[in-house]
Amino acid sequence: MEQRASVRRPPIRVVLVDDHPVWRDGVKADLGSGFEVVGEASDAEEAIRVVRETRPDLVVCDVQMPEGGGLAVVRACAQQTRIVMLTVSEQERDLLDAVAAGAVGYLTKATPGDELRTSLRKAAAGEPVFSSSLAMLVLGEFRRLAKQATGANPLTEREREVLQHVARGYPYKEVGERLHISPKTVENHVRNILDKLQLNRRQELIRYAVDHGLD
Repeated sequence: MEQRASVRRPPIRVVLVDDHPVWRDGVKADLGSGFEVVGEASDAEEAIRVVRETRPDLVVCDVQMPEGGGLAVVRACAQQTRIVMLTVSEQERDLLDAVAAGAVGYLTKATPGDELRTSLRKAAAGEPVFSSSLAMLVLGEFRRLAKQATGANPLTEREREVLQHVARGYPYKEVGERLHISPKTVENHVRNILDKLQLNRRQELIRYAVDHGLD
C-alpha cells in the first residue's frame, strides 16, 4: 500500500522587536527551523515599518523600547498580525495595557526555549499565550468586567452559564458538550457577553485568554 507523503508546514514568519541585538540573536537561535525571522527592529517606529513591509505571521515584541515602546507597535499593527509581548516586565499595568491594545500574548523573557516555541506556535494560530505567573491577572480583569454587566443589559442565564464554564478554562467545544449546544453557539454567546460588557475588538483577547484555560 502506498503511503502518503507527510505535508510539511511552511515556517512561521516572525518579526523580532527588541532594542538589544544580542537578545534578538538569542531568541532567533531559540526559535529553530519551524520559524523564519523575516525582519528585526530595535524601536517602535522601525518595527511598525518592518511589519508593514514584511507582513509576518507573528511579531515578538518587547514592552520597553524607544519611540513609544511595544504598546505603540501593538496599537499600530494588531489588526494586521498577531503580536506577542516578550519582556522582563511583570507589571500588571503593562500586561493589561498590552491585552487591551490587542496583543495575543504576554510572555516573560525567563520562558524556556521549548515553552517559548510552543507558545509562539499557538499564538500564530490565534490562541492566547501567557506566562503562568501572569495568567491570573488577565482572568481577574475579565471577572471584574463581568461584574459590571448589570442595569439595562444584564447577562442572560445562558450567558452566565457559558461565562462560568469559559472562566474555568473549558474550550468552546467542551463548553458546548456540557451545555448541549454547538461550539459556534458558545462563541456567539461569548461575543454577546463582550458586547454587553462594552469591550472593543482590541480587548477581545481577554475572552481568548479565559478560553485558553487561565483559571
